[in-house]
Amino acid sequence: MKVLGISAFYHDAAAALIVDGEIVAAAHEERFSRKKHDPSFPAAAIRFCLERSSLTGQDLDAVVFYEKPILKFDRIIESYLAVAPAGLRSFLSSFPTWMGEKLNLRKTLLDSLVDIDDCREHWQAILRFSGHHLSHAASAFYPSPFDQAAVVTLDGVGEWTTAAIWKGQGENLEMIEQLRFPHSPGLMYAAFTEYLGFQVNDGEYKVMGLAAYGTPRFRDLIRSHLVRIHSDGSFQLDMRYFDFIKGLVMTGRRFHALFGQPPRRGDMPLTAFHHDVAASVQSVIEEIVAGIARRARTLTGMNQLCMAGGVALNCRANGALWREGLYQDIWVQPAAGDAGGAPGAALAWYHLANQATRPPLSGRRDRMSHALLGPSHDETSVIAALQHVGLAFQRLDDEALVELVATALSANQVVGWFQGAAEFGPRALGARSILASASDPGMKEKLNRIVKRREGFRPFAPCVLAERAADWFDLAWSPYMLFTARVLGEEKREMIPAAVHVDGTCRLQSVDRDDHPHLHRLLQHYESLSGIPVLLNTSFNVKDEPIVNSPQDAIRCMQNASLDMLVMGNLVVVNPA
Repeated sequence: MKVLGISAFYHDAAAALIVDGEIVAAAHEERFSRKKHDPSFPAAAIRFCLERSSLTGQDLDAVVFYEKPILKFDRIIESYLAVAPAGLRSFLSSFPTWMGEKLNLRKTLLDSLVDIDDCREHWQAILRFSGHHLSHAASAFYPSPFDQAAVVTLDGVGEWTTAAIWKGQGENLEMIEQLRFPHSPGLMYAAFTEYLGFQVNDGEYKVMGLAAYGTPRFRDLIRSHLVRIHSDGSFQLDMRYFDFIKGLVMTGRRFHALFGQPPRRGDMPLTAFHHDVAASVQSVIEEIVAGIARRARTLTGMNQLCMAGGVALNCRANGALWREGLYQDIWVQPAAGDAGGAPGAALAWYHLANQATRPPLSGRRDRMSHALLGPSHDETSVIAALQHVGLAFQRLDDEALVELVATALSANQVVGWFQGAAEFGPRALGARSILASASDPGMKEKLNRIVKRREGFRPFAPCVLAERAADWFDLAWSPYMLFTARVLGEEKREMIPAAVHVDGTCRLQSVDRDDHPHLHRLLQHYESLSGIPVLLNTSFNVKDEPIVNSPQDAIRCMQNASLDMLVMGNLVVVNPA
């Protein structure tokens, strides 16, 4: 059975193809369009998924959209009526779009699908719609390694749901409890993101990074005025302080007066005040996540937890929850945001509508194919791209390649690393990565200022040989960079200063030989030279650009970011600049 899942029209549009319960292809539309967080219909991503499996639209058994637009429109109308006439301006700005493509989404989808494969009657017969949080829950549970688990979904809002607790057993997935709009963990965090001068649905991870520089001195202020957290894990926002229903911004005058400062503009400097606000809201979101997870443990009786939704990308909250020891194991969907709704929608329909059993693990750690589900490029196409721009290259065998690159990294050079199929999700995991030494104290500033051209407070993630992770960190397995870890001992911290954030944590990636053989081999050789099994691994892109997708993207990024070396497969380019 072949099922196509689609997420689109809000942010991070994506497509995913499921064949007999296995995710065989998945990609973000932004990687093809080169528009960061591209919300448009994922035509290029769908074409990739079909081509990768040599399928046409007529071969599909179902196409499943990740949410229900009529129910979402119902929530928007009811919300505006609840605050009328205050929300008139915001309502009028969004109404034309809803009355056009969004409300009549079935026609919009069918017209777009016909452009991919002209079989309208077939598309019309197989088009289905999932629930937003059901898609998130399915994306978390079905690819996980657990036969049964509690499932928690947290984000801004889907149709009405903002957070939910589910129980997963075999092919069954049942919602147990939910929180409803406007009381939303994601929208609360987004309000602070905008207040701190960052872009909503893009800058939340900046708030998370900034939080480490401050102290949570406003935590009690937030708890006493903005959000009431109950003993059962539920919570309520005081909507007098928020403006996301009736206005075009997230926060209002009462919010600003509470903190004594107006919202920061993006071009203004960050001060200790902003650091402390970030630290405070991060502390509160960690409390909310932990409270809901405890409630899920009580309601389901499960000792394993799956998570998805945009809030599940908060690796500090995940790390704090893991260290609490409430669950025996936690698995987070690596594409936890809206992009993950694409495989989730397909999986939900495959299992729940058909009562289809889950495919066996067969020795795998999970059912995500290490998140390496995107496009790959053969050596011929890479050579053609290099020759087109006149770049000299050399081809090396595996041993010579890792020796050359490890030596360059030991000399504090910065390397673009382009290998195999691209990652699905927001993290670069060794397929589309920029690699650098973690032992150079100045490497963080160099990468932020010269290479990535982004804010200097932003941290970088370490990747470590999986078999050596427990020797260096308090977390032994973290293949998707979704948990923070702590370095074991001051001596080791001093050996990898560029990888350790100011609060002493790292957003860790453990690199397994089976998952990433090329990167694993490189780490081994680097350790033989330096005595350190750790490298910095950051996404292969510059500020405000998606992660590179094609050889052409990688070449442009190498030149724009002034990388010292580019490695694509076994081909090596030394930057002539």
